[in-house]
Amino acid sequence: MSTAVAAIKVKELYAPSAKEPSIVDVPEMQFLMVDGTGDPNQPGPFQEAIQALYSLSYGAKFMLKKEGIEFRVSPLEGLWGSPGGLNPNKKMSWQWTALVMQPAAVTSSVLQKVRAEAMRKKPLAALSRVRLETFREGRSAQIMHIGPYSSEAPTIAKLHEFIKKRGYHLVGKHHEIYLGDPRRSAPERLKTLIRQPIQ
Repeated sequence: MSTAVAAIKVKELYAPSAKEPSIVDVPEMQFLMVDGTGDPNQPGPFQEAIQALYSLSYGAKFMLKKEGIEFRVSPLEGLWGSPGGLNPNKKMSWQWTALVMQPAAVTSSVLQKVRAEAMRKKPLAALSRVRLETFREGRSAQIMHIGPYSSEAPTIAKLHEFIKKRGYHLVGKHHEIYLGDPRRSAPERLKTLIRQPIQ
């Protein structure tokens, strides 16, 4: 695949319109992943998972840079589900997978080495639960949400209506890709890609 074609595909997957949903085919990609349950806004498992994912992602980046392989660390993503649906009033029952995409150069051997080093520096409990796994989402509908996470509901409703009108139904987990940094951006300027697998 040429660099130009690759760039177009990446833009299609990670830079959708904030006005109208679109349908994409998401190929198999590799991720560092960690699973958990509970309210992502509370101190605890989700925040620890994020720390572990970035500790390992940056560890792999710096290890491979010494071998002449350079890459940018990808944004945090989240897969969200709950037996009774994602009820905002029952966040403690939410089941999630926090994940960060990795290039092919990050192998099981690389993960093993960076995990050992990370554990030596700061033994986060979640480090031992991070796994390297491929994930193919396939046909999905997506839209960009601009604004605070708390105001996502109308954007999600718009996406679901788009899916229904085109004769598809929802499968798999609600997927969010956090393209903005809440520590550096005003809430009204945050960008969150919202994706939903469909059939």
